Amino acid sequence: MPNMPAPLPQEPDNQDQPLIQISSVSFTYPGSEQPVLNGASLALKPGSFTAIIGGNGSGKSTLCKLFNGLIPHYYSGDFEGEVRVAGLSAQDSTVAELSRKVGYVYQDFENQLVRPTVLDEACFAPLNYGLPDYRARATRALELCGLTPLATRFIWELSGGQKHLLALAGALSLEPDILIVDEPVSQLDPQHARQVYEVLRRLHRIYGKTIIVIEHHAEFIADYCHDVCLIEQGRVVWQLPVHEALNRLDDLHRLGIQPPEVTQTAAALTALQCATLLGGEQNQQDAVDSLRADRSNQQDVTTYPITTEEAQRYFARMLSAPIELFGRHKQQDSPPPQASLPAAESRTVISLKQAALTYRTIRKTDHPVLRGVSLDIAEGERIALVGNNGAGKSSLLRLIAGIAKPTAGTVSVLGQDTRTVSLEQLSRDVAFVFQNPEDMFIEDSVYKEIAHCLNKRSYEGAEATVERMLRAFRLEELRERDARLLSGGQQRRVSLAIGAATTPAVMLLDEPTANLDLATREELISTLQELEQHVRTVLIATHDMQLVSRWATRVIVLHEGSVAADGTAAEVFADTALIQRAGLALTQTMELSAGLNLRPHCSDPAELAARIHRILLAKESLPHGARPQLV
Repeated sequence: MPNMPAPLPQEPDNQDQPLIQISSVSFTYPGSEQPVLNGASLALKPGSFTAIIGGNGSGKSTLCKLFNGLIPHYYSGDFEGEVRVAGLSAQDSTVAELSRKVGYVYQDFENQLVRPTVLDEACFAPLNYGLPDYRARATRALELCGLTPLATRFIWELSGGQKHLLALAGALSLEPDILIVDEPVSQLDPQHARQVYEVLRRLHRIYGKTIIVIEHHAEFIADYCHDVCLIEQGRVVWQLPVHEALNRLDDLHRLGIQPPEVTQTAAALTALQCATLLGGEQNQQDAVDSLRADRSNQQDVTTYPITTEEAQRYFARMLSAPIELFGRHKQQDSPPPQASLPAAESRTVISLKQAALTYRTIRKTDHPVLRGVSLDIAEGERIALVGNNGAGKSSLLRLIAGIAKPTAGTVSVLGQDTRTVSLEQLSRDVAFVFQNPEDMFIEDSVYKEIAHCLNKRSYEGAEATVERMLRAFRLEELRERDARLLSGGQQRRVSLAIGAATTPAVMLLDEPTANLDLATREELISTLQELEQHVRTVLIATHDMQLVSRWATRVIVLHEGSVAADGTAAEVFADTALIQRAGLALTQTMELSAGLNLRPHCSDPAELAARIHRILLAKESLPHGARPQLV
């Protein structure tokens, strides 16, 4: 990132007075009987860095749309309550007036980009406000976001991460006091996600901006945010400092919100230790219940680490010397054998032979997206396609689905050459769930969206299938709602239900866990497991490394349109240079495993907690490197 420009001039703020004050706000969308906001109240002080969390449909995005006046001025519905932003009444101010105070980057940030080039886009807002220094403002915003070298580039030439940063620059060009970013890391590879958050941190620390993020990824909240606001059924349940908030494990679990992996590991280890005291690991659930009861009755809750750095110190203290736990000394046993990956069936379902895909640009030059990809994918494999934004993951899925035709080489699916078979015929065997859910919506209700393909193709039992999908993806209460008016997470669930309804032989999912809370994410994995008897092969293009480590039997890494690696998750994540080059990142569990020198790396918090527990019980030897000097 370039050197930071001089801080923008800031008006002095009264730090004791809320910059945003929401009082008893209720709001109901047209066509819905249930309010999305139900007496919500919230106060945010100037200079805060706040995360808004909650389950899908809890009202997070709706709450933030109060801040710039989109509700009640743009979105119609039943509105009650009072909203004040930077001293202005939101009800008595226009969206244009509030937008000078509040910058907003939406979930679907690409829809905010309306001009052809990067500089044009950054100039758009101040130019439309008639500000004479619009170009200087745009230049400063691009420099803040590290986009100055791309000023003359066309928007369509940018990667997803660059587009997200450009949407951020567009919001910053009006130099607002408040910046709201809805799902900053969704659809971004880990390295671009970290880059977006680093920009937000600098805006907060150097320029004193008030930052509000709507976020599902607790690891980013732990690393960057100062306080957390929990929304449940349209109400603000609590607003707490980040460390205390992410240790409210009961509240987070109840609402399907995933705490940081290191926090889960520490809690799981405590439960295992308590279970040992109770007489065996089979009593772990009793121990968990007991711990929850104790924590709920305590005013000062015992806190667990929330960042990898904290966790390394926390666990290193435990492992710094061989100890005898609970007065028991066990003979060292060999570590339990690692579970082997299920063997894939030998029958090839998808075959790519030197497949290439090239687009013709507006400059009349060829832009290669995929470069001679050769892969054989067998029946029964669970494939994760990973790589940075622009690596070619979505394009590869489109080739397999027949949506795009290879410009060189061949692609065959179930023996069908995608160059000659019709898209209609191929779609009977292949279901494609798009990265942007709204691209799949053509009807005026959720029920009709799921039923559309089933009815068009005269599937037997279509009505029963739709009802089953509504239940499986928690969409029953939304069945009559227009899917285009739902929250991002709800739209994702609808798109997954559409794809799963036809039980295809091959299922292609493009970023399926983006915008999803923990409960829906778990439902997705459960649904995929249930569909295994019908779906021969599943390919998922994803930036979700937790999903990769938990679900995939095979990981294919794409970089600049070519296959950079192909193997198990353990093999891929062990290659540090590859991870850096391909825009990947280790999960917190993997980072902590590496920091404690535990080999092989553990894939999930429960596995890591069990491993540490065995070491503490002297049932597994402690690697020398896991005994760091504590300073």
